[in-house]
Parts: sequence; C-alpha cells; structure tokens
Amino acid sequence: MTIDQPPAARDAPAPDEAGDVSRAVKAMAEEMRGWLFAAALPRWHAAGIDRERGGFHEAIDVATGAAVDAPRRARVQPRQVYSFLEAGRMGWDGDWRTPAREGLALFLERYGLGDGTVGALVSAEGALLDPGFDLYNQAFALFALAHAAAEDAGRAPAYRERAARLLARLKAACGHPAGGFHEGAPERLPLCSNPHMHLFEAALAWEAAGGGPAWTALADEIAGLALERFIDATSGGLREFFDADWRPMPDARGRILEPGHQFEWAWLLVRWGTARGEARALAAARRLFAIGEEHGVCPDRQVAMMALDERFAVLDPVARLWAQTEWLKAALALAEIAEGAAARRAYLGSALRAGAALRPYLDVPLAGLWRDKLEADGRFRDEPAPASSFYHIVCALSELDAHARRL
Repeated sequence: MTIDQPPAARDAPAPDEAGDVSRAVKAMAEEMRGWLFAAALPRWHAAGIDRERGGFHEAIDVATGAAVDAPRRARVQPRQVYSFLEAGRMGWDGDWRTPAREGLALFLERYGLGDGTVGALVSAEGALLDPGFDLYNQAFALFALAHAAAEDAGRAPAYRERAARLLARLKAACGHPAGGFHEGAPERLPLCSNPHMHLFEAALAWEAAGGGPAWTALADEIAGLALERFIDATSGGLREFFDADWRPMPDARGRILEPGHQFEWAWLLVRWGTARGEARALAAARRLFAIGEEHGVCPDRQVAMMALDERFAVLDPVARLWAQTEWLKAALALAEIAEGAAARRAYLGSALRAGAALRPYLDVPLAGLWRDKLEADGRFRDEPAPASSFYHIVCALSELDAHARRL
C-alpha cells in the first residue's frame, strides 16, 4: 500500500458487504449516542459541574464517581462549554444551556486578563494561580466563543467582540513573519504545530458562525502553514516541534509525529479543503490518515498510539483515548469525499475499527466515565477520568451521528 491510498483492500469489506458496513456504522452511532445521552452527559452534568464554586471540575474518580478537587486548567473550561453546546445541537434533552452559558461567563471572568488573553490556571475557589500565556489556551477560548456565538444570537455580538480582541492581541504580540504565531512574548522555542491545529479549528468554527473575513483569513493562513511547513514534503508526515524559522527542531523533539494529530489534521484539512476546493489539502489529508493508520495503530492492541519518529518507528506506545476519537473523525471525513465505492467502504471500515478501539476506554464500572491511557502491556492506567477528554468524545460522536444519518 502506498502511503496516500485509502485503507488496504484486505481491510475493506467485500462488495456484497457494503450494506453491512453502512448498517454497522449506523448501529455504532446509535450505540454511542445512547451512551452519550443516557450515561456520559448526565454523569458529567451531575458530578462534573462545581455548583458551589462554579466552573467545571478537572476530573471524576472512576471508582467513586466523586469529582477531583484540583486547580483548573484554562483548556478544560472552554472544552466543557463546547461539549454541552454540542450536546444541545445533537438533541440531548438535558439542561445543556445553563452549564454552557454560565461556564463560559465564569471562564472569561476568572481567566480573562486585561490584554484580552486568558491565563493558564485557576484554583478550585476561583483565584487566578497562573496568568501565564499559552497559545493553546487562547485557541480554546476562541473555539468556545465561536460555538457560543452560533448558539446564542443575543450574546453573539459580545462574543464576537471578545474573540476579535483576543485575535488582534495574538497578531500584535505573537505573530510570526512567516505565518502563524510564536508560543509567547517574549518569543520562545520550540514553535508548535498543536496550538495552531486548535486555532485552525477555532477559525473554522468562527467562519461557520459568520464571524467575518478575519477568521477565513486565519484559517487559510494556518492551512497554508500546515501544507508548507508542518507537513514533511517527502514523507507526508506532520511534525510537532519547530525552530524559529518553522524548520523541525534539530534535537529529538523535531523527530516526533503523533498519530492522533495525523488524524486530527486530516479531519481539519478535509473540512478546509472541501470548502476551498483545494485538492492539495485533500491529498495531504489522505496521506496523513494513511500514516496514522498504517504506522500509528498498534497491531496487537489495535489502538492509535502516542508518538512515532520521522521514519514512523514507535517512540511512545501508550495509547490515549483522544487519539481513537480523532481516528474515527478522520475516517468518517475521508469516507465523505472518497473517490469510488470501494474507497468509501474502506474508510468506513476504518471508522468501525476506530470505534472498536474506543469502546474499551468507555468500559468502566460507573457508566459515563472513561479511562485515558492504555499502556503497552494492555492495561489501563489507574487514574481519574479527565474532563479534557469529553471534548474529543463529544466531537467524534457528533460527527459519527451526523454521518450515520446521511447513510
């Protein structure tokens, strides 16, 4: 198999099984939607929201169901806002609007800084512990604001103004002359592709919410940066860490590729490339997916692993939950644009394998929680269920639900 082909023909269903594949995807979507609506959302609504002090908890104990009382990272709060907003869009009949609106308001109040950016860490009591700048956190602030603006027309102007102010600050303080952003001001290394991935996601969300040309321009800029700098022209793999000129770091960090990010960038590039009619982006997405599936999925455990090197040898065999959700999203996106029935069936078959990879993470005594890390020996690490995973889960199951309805 060449690296930019769809999943291998031997993995694809036989022609007479095409209907079975579609039925299996529909059944998986129904199963996952049922788990999300009946178990996960009620669990995180009941135990994941701090009703005494406000905001969202960092984690829930998988054995007791009790919230973990810990300082709260900036990235988690807007992710949870999105998760409840998306639940509402999917049709969950629980109270999704209150935690989303109150959670966003509290996030902006507690983490917001005078220059329009957000700090990094707040205590459980609501005190700002770390006002430090992290580009990753700014991306999720923009992401939550976009989804909130799409849901709430009355508050949308205020959300648009807040997001525009933050974007202007990023450009003024951290803009890179070759495109994208530095990690902070003053500048520091390495430059990272991962925050740009989430800025790309936020820009596409703002574009969908009618945010205006600034967001279209940002999406185009980051897509161009990915195609020209993040993705290696020879292998087609996407790197994580770069020097000041957007070249891979000369040390070991410059060799790292994450299978989960190959999938996640593939999903985003399909969205952008389809909207722009950019065949190059779609070809790059297929290539990224092939790398992730062929080299990043453990042949024994059948899960997407954490890290490869530039030759696609395994660097870190731990398999985290989020990578399985990104595998699922990318497979579904590529099935949508597949050229021919055989390629489409192959991508749907891969989506089914991604769903099978995800299920064991969700198989815990208290329904609606999950495990995060599967070790190389096949055992899950014993730790609380992190709230940060919910965004990945909800997004993947939303994509699955929407795709199944189109079959």
